[in-house]
Formats: sequence, C-alpha cells, structure tokens
Amino acid sequence: MSDKSVVMQCRALSKSYSDGKHLVEVLKSIDFNLKLGETAAIVGASGSGKTTLLNLLAGLDLASSGEVCLAGKDWSTLTDKQRSKQRNHELGFVYQLHHLLPEFSALENVMMPMLISGKKRSIAEQESRELLSQVGLSKRLTHRPSQLSGGERQRVAIARSLINNPACVLMDEPTGNLDETTALEIQSLIQTLKESQNMAFLIVTHDEKMLSWVDSAYRLSLGELNQIK
Repeated sequence: MSDKSVVMQCRALSKSYSDGKHLVEVLKSIDFNLKLGETAAIVGASGSGKTTLLNLLAGLDLASSGEVCLAGKDWSTLTDKQRSKQRNHELGFVYQLHHLLPEFSALENVMMPMLISGKKRSIAEQESRELLSQVGLSKRLTHRPSQLSGGERQRVAIARSLINNPACVLMDEPTGNLDETTALEIQSLIQTLKESQNMAFLIVTHDEKMLSWVDSAYRLSLGELNQIK
C-alpha cells in the first residue's frame, strides 16, 4: 500500500459458500480503507454478513476472491502461524460479551496478550496497570470479571485490546449489551483513546446511533458495502 496511513484495506473482497446445491454470495466485491486515527462503523441488519466480514478482516477466515491487507500484509499470503502473530501484534478485539477469562483478575486479563507475545511479566504488569488506570479502573485491578459491572468488564476488554499497541481495534457490538448511560461512557472512552493513541477503530454494529460520532460509516446490505458518512 502506498499510503502509509492506511492500516486496513479491502480490495474486491468477496465471500461465497456452497449449500450443496447453490452458491450463496455473502459478500460481493467490497472495497474499504481504514486509516490511522480513524473511527469507522459498519452497520447492518442481522444476517447481512457483518460477522463474515469481521472474520475476514481479522484473518480468521479467508476470502473467496479479493484481498484484505492489515498493516501492509495480505492475510491470504500468510501461514496460519504468521496470521496468529499478525493478529497478536497488529489487531485488538472487543466483543459484545467481552470474553474475559473468569478465573483471572482484571489486571491478569489485560496482561494476557503481552504474555502470549513473549513479553516479560514485569513489563506486561506495568503496562497493564497504566492502561487500566487510563480507562478508569485503577482501583479494580484485582477484581475478577464476576465482581465487575458490565461497563467495567467492557473497559477491561478495551484495555486488553490495546495492550500490544495494535494498529487497529475491531469492535463487535461493543455497546450492544450495555444500558444507554454506560454505552455513552464507552463511546466517549473510544473517542478519547483514538485521539491519545492514534489507533484505528472499526465498530461493527446494528446500532445506528453510533453514526453520529464516528468519522466514517458504511452500510452492509445484500452483501454490498456502501459508504453513508
């Protein structure tokens, strides 16, 4: 990619499945760019292909045709091991149900990606403490997920997604399981982190209220992605 500010790029991305008798086109020739410091949203109804697209963007599944590049590397040219390393170093993930490990504390959950990437435990702990403080959880470090509120658990998940300083953070319905007040707090946190970290955030959601504050927005419908903001 010639533009170094582009951290994620799709070119003519398509995905099809065979149901035995027919070929089902889920995604049709999608073109999409995401730049450093940009917050983008992809909205679409249930069944529109949002999860399929997210899996392709994350390199968890490969396209039928076209390509997805993350930090200049095409997922389809990498081995499984290389894709895992690329995800760990360049991508952060935040899910609707946070997926925190219940037997570990907030601090330990945030440390996990750094430990997996081979960083020293002392460094992982120090940086995790700093991140949790940044998201307002400096007094909840030793609490396990069951001892945290829904908003606090999502803040831990966001801190965990940032711990390896990724180029891009993918968020799958990050506020879908939260009340309106907590959802607004999470939105404010995302905006603050975007400005302070200069990371790209891509939010996949059915909540069209998010369109009011993201930098750019797209609608996924009938397998096609169209920019609406």
